[in-house]
Parts: sequence; structure tokens; C-alpha cells
Amino acid sequence: MVAMRRIAQFVFALALLLAGLLPSAVYAQARPAQGRLLEYQGIAATGLPDQRLTIWLPPGYDEGTQRYRVLYMHDGHNLFDPAKSNFNKIWAADKAMLAVMAAGTVEPHIIIGIWAPGVDRYRQYLPRPIFDRASPALRAKMDERAQGAMVSKAYLDWITGPLKSWVDAQFRTLPGRDHTAIVGSSMGGLMSCYAFMERPDVFGRAGCVSSHWPAVDPRDVAGVDGELQEILDQWFAERLGQPDGRRLWLDHGTATLDAYYAPYQQVVDARIAAQGWQRGKDWESRVYEGAEHEENAWAARLPEIFGWLLAD
Repeated sequence: MVAMRRIAQFVFALALLLAGLLPSAVYAQARPAQGRLLEYQGIAATGLPDQRLTIWLPPGYDEGTQRYRVLYMHDGHNLFDPAKSNFNKIWAADKAMLAVMAAGTVEPHIIIGIWAPGVDRYRQYLPRPIFDRASPALRAKMDERAQGAMVSKAYLDWITGPLKSWVDAQFRTLPGRDHTAIVGSSMGGLMSCYAFMERPDVFGRAGCVSSHWPAVDPRDVAGVDGELQEILDQWFAERLGQPDGRRLWLDHGTATLDAYYAPYQQVVDARIAAQGWQRGKDWESRVYEGAEHEENAWAARLPEIFGWLLAD
């Protein structure tokens, strides 16, 4: 039965490949400590650089018929394998998921790790609403950093359209909003907030970890950038909406790049509260004293993030 299922999956994948919806190469990696990793390369996506995925299937997926919740995560190359990561450091997302599963606080999730596209990461992750609201001077800084057109809307459209359609067809998922989450850090934190607010029909939960609220290099600004604070306040005021059963996690550390984030996070926190969201129920915002802007710090608190964000 398992062999027949795998043959059927291969035939389905081949059909999608011929239709241009799948990468030119699909690799099944050796099993991690528990669960299984799949890797997909060279995925064509309209208006975007080629994309790449690493997908984690939880223990028991191959043997049963259960349907699973889905967690989409940015910077997928930094989630599971140090050898594939940027700095030989990872979130250890599979281990965090296994920990909260073992504790009985979170149901098993399939994790869809979407790799960052190298030098195009900034322009793929910077939310279009932030760019559109920026003054000419601030936009010039963003353009200089991006070295190309901003494509975060195309990225969001691809995630919520072709990618999610393929994931839900290829794997045994629970496709509804209440079972679909998105998480990222730094620029990926901004992108997760963008996805959460723009597509509340798709994402019921979002984790925005060490979000890079300054959007550009904060060292280029004397003190706190009041323009960015106003942009963030307006953005959340216009797009957040009511909780309606959704859940949002925000956090930051206090060291290295995270040391710049508190004044912006406080503006966002105040706006979320003003919108009627109940802290601890609908949203959470935490500060991790001494935590730096890097994967080891995020890995250390990821079980806590999952335990709150993804619990029933």
C-alpha cells in the first residue's frame, strides 16, 4: 500500500512538473531524528526568482491516513540542516515541533520551509504596504538595499495560490484557515505579518519573530525613525481587522540588531491593543532579554512560540 501511494505521488508530481508547477528536481532526504525531509529545487514562480522548498513530514505521516495542519516558514534553508544554512546555525524547527507534540500542547504539523532567494531576499520579503507608504527619501534607501523591484506581493500570491494548492493536493493537509500558519524572523517576520493581514482567509496564525521593523539599516537613522513608526501604526490600523479566531505572536530580543526594535514593537503593540485584540488570547508580544538577532536565539524560544501560537 505504501509503495502504491508513493507511485501515485510520483505520477502526480510528474504531471505538475510538466505543467510548470513543480521544480526540475525533487530529492527525498534521509530521515531526521524523527519525521522525514523532502527537498524541491528550481521551482518556477511567476514574477519571482526560482524558489526552493524543504518540507518536513511529522512521524507517522507515511504510515497513516491522518490529515495534518500546515506551517509555512520563511528562510527554509535555516530551519533543519546546519550544512544548508547561511551561518551553520538553524532554528531546529523539527525538534521544536516534536517537543510541543510530545508535551501534548500542539497537534502535528507539516512544515513547509521556503528558502530565501539569496540576494533577492530583501525585495521578496519587504511588505509592499511599507514600501508604498514610505517617503521618497526612505524609498530610495529601500531601493538601494533591494537592487530590484519589490516582489513581496507576487511572493504572497505565489504562496497562497500555486504553492498552497500544490501542498494541499500533494499532501494530506487540513487546508482551512484555522489549520494554516506562517512564521518568519527578521524580514521574514515582516513578511509573516504582511501575509497574516492581507490574507486572513488563508492564515489563521502568524509568528513574527524579531521582525525587522526599521525596514532599512537602523544605524543609518539618528535615534528612532518616526516615519517608520507612523507607517507601522497606519498599516496595522488599516489591515489588521478583528481577531475572528486568529492568533498573532510578536517578539524581539535586546542584543545586536534586536536592540533597535523595541520603539517600533511598542507602537505595533499599542495599535493591536487599540484594535480590540486581547493580549494572551488573540495576540502575544514578548521581549527576550539578552537574546541576539540570530538562529540560535530563535531556536531557543521556538518551542515556546509553537506552544502558544499553534495550540488549540
